[in-house]
Amino acid sequence: MIEQRHSDKRGVGDHGWLYSRHTFSFASYWDPAQTGFSDLLVINDDQVAPGRGFGTHPHKNMEIISYVLEGTLAHKDSMGTGSEIVPGDIQLMSAGRGVTHSEFNASHNDSVHFLQIWVVPAENGTPPGYQQIALAEQDKRGKFALIISPDAAEGSLKIRQDTRIYAGLFDGEEQQTITLPENRYAYIHVASGSLKVNGVEFVAGDGARVREETSLTFSDGDKAEVLLFDLRPVENNYPTR
Repeated sequence: MIEQRHSDKRGVGDHGWLYSRHTFSFASYWDPAQTGFSDLLVINDDQVAPGRGFGTHPHKNMEIISYVLEGTLAHKDSMGTGSEIVPGDIQLMSAGRGVTHSEFNASHNDSVHFLQIWVVPAENGTPPGYQQIALAEQDKRGKFALIISPDAAEGSLKIRQDTRIYAGLFDGEEQQTITLPENRYAYIHVASGSLKVNGVEFVAGDGARVREETSLTFSDGDKAEVLLFDLRPVENNYPTR
């Protein structure tokens, strides 16, 4: 079963310098039917004005992923990490027993557009950590590349949960069929463009919970960038309020 949720059904946070669409309940947006899926708790689609950003703030016991679509995101944290993240880069910060960090638009002229993703870890109180990789366009062109996994397979970032995340780019006749593992859930998030999944049209911002499907075919893309989450077969147990 593919349970599609359209982009315009997401929550909205408009703070002037920050415009955010919330796939799941977050901050002032609350929908008891949208409190995450399996261990996937947050997908925030954020656009940050030039020179603005999130000041230093704490996190603990959360796996936090940043996936930049446009622009440059600057990161600093209490572990001493300082980095810039551009399209093609993937950042994973394991908050563990506690970390503070800031995220800013590195440009004073252009906005930055990125996805902020939270996954609940399997274990609390672990040491914090930071990882970052860069993928070339050809690594994702017409196929899915593994970007996050619990065992750092295929050069992916190592997450502290039984979760795998794939990223793909699809345009024109490019297509791929993914065979889903037995007894697993999946989640689809279309970051940009449009495409079809098993013949169903998806546009930017659309998502879908996937249960009891054996395969997913991604086709008919129009500059589509897609994330695919392979998740434990449990319903969300982590309400945000």
